[in-house]
Amino acid sequence: MTFRYQMPAQLRFSDIDKFGHINNSVYFSLFDMCKTRYFIDVLGQHVFDSLGIVVAHVNADFLAPIFYPDEIVLQTKITHLGTKSFTLLQRAINTRTKEVKCECTTVMVFFDTVHNCSMEMPESFKRKIAEYEGDNSLLEKRS
Repeated sequence: MTFRYQMPAQLRFSDIDKFGHINNSVYFSLFDMCKTRYFIDVLGQHVFDSLGIVVAHVNADFLAPIFYPDEIVLQTKITHLGTKSFTLLQRAINTRTKEVKCECTTVMVFFDTVHNCSMEMPESFKRKIAEYEGDNSLLEKRS
């Protein structure tokens, strides 16, 4: 699987737990930062001015520990576009060994903050994501 979007992770000494590796909760902060940058870089600086997007489900597989000061790259791709939701796949990878340290799947939902309910995903969002990912199958109608 090809990931077009990636960014380096800046690990901090304070991210380390008593076992000497990066605490599991830190991964979610890193993945949040990366997905936010993904949306801004792919959809534009003002993407969040008009779109409400919330996390509906998150699942992480911690495959191997990350130790400070390992050099890590975060990868992000959208693997599914639905009617109101989409799925992201993210990975944390050691840049030296290429070992996948953690893999995270997140389902996000478009949310209408005025009416406090989910809403349909804008077609412009779908088109821009499919174009960036180079995957027109993302535009196919699926449940």
